[in-house]
Amino acid sequence: MKPTLIFATNNQHKAEEIHFMLNGKFNIITLKEAGITIDIPEPYLTLEENADTKASTIFNLTQKSCFGEDTGLEVHSLNGEPGVKSARYAGEDRNFKANIDKLLDKLKDKADREARFRTVIALIAGGKTYHFEGICKGRILEAATGTGGFGYDPVFVPEGAGRSFAEMTMEEKNRYSHRAKAIQQLIDFLLNRK
Repeated sequence: MKPTLIFATNNQHKAEEIHFMLNGKFNIITLKEAGITIDIPEPYLTLEENADTKASTIFNLTQKSCFGEDTGLEVHSLNGEPGVKSARYAGEDRNFKANIDKLLDKLKDKADREARFRTVIALIAGGKTYHFEGICKGRILEAATGTGGFGYDPVFVPEGAGRSFAEMTMEEKNRYSHRAKAIQQLIDFLLNRK
């Protein structure tokens, strides 16, 4: 029987990326699929603390193996902004068009457009917490391109690629993706743990 893990998220886009990568190796269920309707706050100053809180909240509710994830876009010339506040950069309503507009406005006079996406996963399994991190370096475009993906994907071009994440298929994106790197570490850990 495939191991079941609860993914502490209400973000359908993140769930789809992870399901695509897992390719049936594990049974991953989202909060909605687990019948959990809470929205877990992300009040902390680091991705690690937010990921830990998501995982521990769900573990305390269910006593089942679960993982939480937090991702931030860190822009070099903006001293790491938007970082941990990436989803709420332009306000609490998590409007990514507004977030992108704010980011491009802050970068309009800057030559340095270097940035990186960073994902941190906190897994609670067997009563212990484990962490995995994935980083994707790249740069911010001057205007959004592409219609795929979500979040900042239309303005982020990963190192070694000529197109934004939003112009890539899921398979192409996962060759570079920060989340894919962190998830691969999670998969390797779970497979070697058996």
